[in-house]
Amino acid sequence: QVQLVESGGGLVQAGGSLRLSCAASGLAFSSYAMGWFRQAPGKEREFVATIRRLGFGISYADSVKGRFTIARDNAKNTVYLQMNGLKPEDTAVYFCAAGLGSSWRLSEYNYWGQGTQVTVSS
Repeated sequence: QVQLVESGGGLVQAGGSLRLSCAASGLAFSSYAMGWFRQAPGKEREFVATIRRLGFGISYADSVKGRFTIARDNAKNTVYLQMNGLKPEDTAVYFCAAGLGSSWRLSEYNYWGQGTQVTVSS
């Protein structure tokens, strides 16, 4: 059974930082591209960042470029999202996902975590 478990969310003031983690089990982690997505209240889920199997081929949404960093540790079956310079508009539930192709498209991902809440106060 595949499980993706996010952690590290919370409440932070604008300008602050958080580091999200996503621990994977039940799949050959190093064979999957990993992505981070987010969903704000009343909005559709959107792409944040993705990283290919060996840690190359990284891409970001324009809205987070220069502030967020995605990384993975294949030995620990974990993907991270370092978020700096947080803004109130970053408030959302953040999801990690695993897929066979690195993409911004939600449909390209086969497995999803349950999400972790990030709230940025102004």
